[in-house]
Amino acid sequence: MDALADCYRTHASLVRAYLRRFVPPQDVDDVTQVVFIEAWRSRDRYDSSRSLEAWLLGISRKRAVDHLRTRRPPTVPLEAADDPAGQDGRADGDELADRDLIRRGLAELPAAQRQAIVLAYYGDLSQREISERLGVPLGTVKARTARGLRRLSTLLATA
Repeated sequence: MDALADCYRTHASLVRAYLRRFVPPQDVDDVTQVVFIEAWRSRDRYDSSRSLEAWLLGISRKRAVDHLRTRRPPTVPLEAADDPAGQDGRADGDELADRDLIRRGLAELPAAQRQAIVLAYYGDLSQREISERLGVPLGTVKARTARGLRRLSTLLATA
C-alpha cells in the first residue's frame, strides 16, 4: 500500500493536469482517484521496462472517456423552454412584426447608439464589457445606451 501512496504523491499532479483537458473541473479529483485505484488493481499488468507515467496516462485517458460517456448532457425540462411558436405551431405573426419594427427602429439610430444597444441586448455584454470592447469610457457607453433607448422608444411609439 505504501507503493500506491508513493505513486499517488509522485504522479497525481500529472494525472490531474492531463484529465483537466477532458473532464469537467468538478470531476477531475474523482476520476484521478479512479485512475489510481485501477492502477493498483492492475499493477500486475504493468511492464517495468516501460514508462510508469505513460501507463498511468493511458489509464487516465480510458477513464476520462468512460466518465464522459456516462455523463448525461445538461438538459432543460421541456416545460421550462419557451415555445416560440403560436397555437397552430407556426411563428406568432405579432412577434415577427415586433422584431421587424425593432430592427427598423435600430437602423434609424446613430451608429454609436445602435452599436451600444446591440452589444448590450443581442451580444449580452455588460456596460463595462462594452466600454472595454469599444475602447470608450463607461460613462459614454451609459449615455449612448440611454439616449439610444429613449430615441428607440420614441420611434417605436410613432410606428
